[in-house]
Amino acid sequence: MTLEVGTLASHFTLLGTDGQEYFLPQSMEGRPAVLVFFKTTCGTCDLAFPYINRLVEAYPEGWHLWAVSQDPPDSSAEYAASHAMSYPVLLDAPAYAVSRLYDPPATPTLFLVDRRGRVAYTTAGFSKDDLNELSRLLAMEIGAEPAVIAPAGDGKPDFKPG
Repeated sequence: MTLEVGTLASHFTLLGTDGQEYFLPQSMEGRPAVLVFFKTTCGTCDLAFPYINRLVEAYPEGWHLWAVSQDPPDSSAEYAASHAMSYPVLLDAPAYAVSRLYDPPATPTLFLVDRRGRVAYTTAGFSKDDLNELSRLLAMEIGAEPAVIAPAGDGKPDFKPG
């Protein structure tokens, strides 16, 4: 069952495509984190990542963004490069240990983990409303002004299931 809002985020250690190990909660350093579970063959992920990248532009510090790949290292690194991911890409394949803990219902699935290590928000698939809500909640966590990262009328659909 997918981790629900209010529950303690499951602890994990994953290797990133950069060769570093990432630990939840230790690597969070008392900051909130957004975890994005994705697959390189996911068309909905292709649609979502430009908006997810806008989170980094809107809030350049005070939090972490980790993309959790359900694919092998080579294809994960290639996908990250093609989607301009400037943040850590963590490798969950082939055992899917973290995916089993978080149980994302689709890709992409995003989890906002607050500074206390609890799941504060989750969304699956692509929804501009959900991405803007995630942006608002993240801004509250880090004391920033909320930014609209997924504007209506930009030529992209408002919703697409994962």
